Amino acid sequence: MRIIILFILPFLMCFCASNPHKAKEIDPSLEKQKSLNDEESIGVKDGDMVYQKKVDMAEELRRLHINVYSLEDRVYGNRKYGSLGLYGVLKKCRAEVVHPKNGGTGKLMWTEPMDRVTDKEESYDIGYDRKNLIGVSQEYLKDRIARFRKYKRILQKREDEYRDKVDICETQLKAQIFERNKQKKSKDS
Repeated sequence: MRIIILFILPFLMCFCASNPHKAKEIDPSLEKQKSLNDEESIGVKDGDMVYQKKVDMAEELRRLHINVYSLEDRVYGNRKYGSLGLYGVLKKCRAEVVHPKNGGTGKLMWTEPMDRVTDKEESYDIGYDRKNLIGVSQEYLKDRIARFRKYKRILQKREDEYRDKVDICETQLKAQIFERNKQKKSKDS
């Protein structure tokens, strides 16, 4: 009987310890810490230079919702408020280009599927400090700088691509309308 209990006890302890919802205490202290603002700081932890962000989880969730919805509205529009976003402007322009009244064929032009891309979610070590539930994300300072430079390049490229596509579409639409009006005037003469 003792052998069975000794055999089962470690498995039970591992099972209980692996609960991902269990709160744990987090030590957000850093050596040689320099604050960037109320939430962010850099310093040394275990001999490595790190960037650390300490957030109140309620505020972080609220901020995350606002950021996600704002980004989606700018890129893909908002049905509630009737905004189109860059994607909607492009799709509407392409629909106008193919409309017969503008000299189009009447067949819809292919538009790439909507790809709702938002900021990459940071992975937080979630737990508690002396007072609050907090999330702490931590990464090497050089890696964070490189990652944000990469995000900047990607976002600038996407913005340029959408602007170019909208400009091309609007130019094509103007040319079609001009040609149609020119043909209409020559028929009327």
